[in-house]
Amino acid sequence: MTTRLAGKKCVITGGGGGIGSAAGKLFCDEGAEVVLLDLDEDALAEAATNIISDSPNANVTTIAASIVLEDDATKAMQEAADRMGGLDVLVNNAGIRKFTHLTEATPESWQDIISVNLLGTANCAKAAMPFLRESDKGAIVNVSSVYGVIGRKNMGQYDATKAAINSMTRTLAHEEAEHGVRVNCVCPGGTLTPFHKARFAADGMDQADIDAIQADATLMKRWAEVEEIAYPILWLASDEASFITGTILMADGGKSAK
Repeated sequence: MTTRLAGKKCVITGGGGGIGSAAGKLFCDEGAEVVLLDLDEDALAEAATNIISDSPNANVTTIAASIVLEDDATKAMQEAADRMGGLDVLVNNAGIRKFTHLTEATPESWQDIISVNLLGTANCAKAAMPFLRESDKGAIVNVSSVYGVIGRKNMGQYDATKAAINSMTRTLAHEEAEHGVRVNCVCPGGTLTPFHKARFAADGMDQADIDAIQADATLMKRWAEVEEIAYPILWLASDEASFITGTILMADGGKSAK
């Protein structure tokens, strides 16, 4: 591996699994010091153990915290910055899903998903910003979704929060450029995360059934592996993307181009 993030101090929310833990491993492999932040302590411990098992020299620690309330997000970012001696990169990856038609969504369901996906992202960005402004090359990478750009049925609440994250990305890019902080966004397409694998297994689906879901959904006719989303996140976090801000990068296998 190279050292594309050598010396960078990074926080990855939703770091307990899937795209978050894959990004954590890749960041460590590329020389970063990483704090994985998640609400699930067990998932965090497993993610960190797996990273260190694969990469014994990895510099990774964890913080178990909620990001729903601004005070909690502020405490978590302060702890991470104190631990690492600053903060250069924030990856806003934490999120939850809701599977329901919009006409059947309840106020409680709306509040639940907005508080994590949208307000949690905003809380972390606000809490991290003083440290990112102090960095010579501060960067935020928000993780959104291809469905924040295109439509579908049954997950409108989730998709609405992701569309809002896209908008927030552009606004923050405008507001923070004068402070030297870049803000970009990655929109994954269908990604075969442990969450999806568990769902499919519970539904009794075999690999052929799983593969068939994406066969006609994307130009590449397959699922993304988590590492294929982690690499665009890495690039936008690195100095290689030093002239890129306010960008919504589609990592969707061509789904949005169909």
